Amino acid sequence: MAASKPLLQPRCPGWKKDLSGPNDPPEKLVTTKFISNPPNAFNEHYIELPRSTMNFRGPIAILSIILMICSLWGGIFFFYALALPIRNIEDFISKLTVIGAILFSAGSALGGWRLDTECPRDEPIRFNRARRKVYVYRFRSNYFKLFSRTEWGVHVDVFDWDDLHAEYCSAYGPMGTGGKIEMVMLAVREPGTNIAKDRFKFAGSQEDGESFWTIAQLFMQQGPEAIPAFDRSPRDWNNEDDTLNIARRLAPKVKWPEDIDLESRTAP
Repeated sequence: MAASKPLLQPRCPGWKKDLSGPNDPPEKLVTTKFISNPPNAFNEHYIELPRSTMNFRGPIAILSIILMICSLWGGIFFFYALALPIRNIEDFISKLTVIGAILFSAGSALGGWRLDTECPRDEPIRFNRARRKVYVYRFRSNYFKLFSRTEWGVHVDVFDWDDLHAEYCSAYGPMGTGGKIEMVMLAVREPGTNIAKDRFKFAGSQEDGESFWTIAQLFMQQGPEAIPAFDRSPRDWNNEDDTLNIARRLAPKVKWPEDIDLESRTAP
């Protein structure tokens, strides 16, 4: 029976249930035909699971282009309107409102473009059984610093396997008639406590998330021989240059830092 309250605090938004702990027996039997993508790679030391956080790409980039064009046209007409005298406070407020709308539209367009084209093609996660470490290839963004180079880009985070905790969350998003958004999150606990110091998306559906978490548990607890066989080959995320999707063509390829790449794939 699922717990009625989350184990960790602060509570994950949209929390529905906790999955079994990293060293507990897996709760789910893996049915490989229902998993969207097989593991990217694995051997006796590590397994790499796909973790693309931008599965639906392209429309945001196109919408950003349209929004930027509209902002430019709006700016041109507004500069012509600036030549007209300000007769009263209503004129001043209306012009200030137009400036705010143009700047907001331009900022939204730039942020959407950067998100859709700079987020890497995959954000994989590696579980290293020999080191009992987890390596997360993670894209970060900051809409308040749209022109920053340091606030946008890939960072590799390293966590202890024993500090991870998986949670299934879902909520209804603002999609007109409503749309259910579900995902499995991985929380990182303060050692020895039930306080979550970090959280990140693990999978974009309950089926994928629970299956991938079970695969990670099986690998870390029993080794590569416990991983079920898949009928299809792993997806080559870096080999997508022939697609017509402009966002996927511009998206950076996955490239681990050399020292982390070596560490995450080997034993101590």
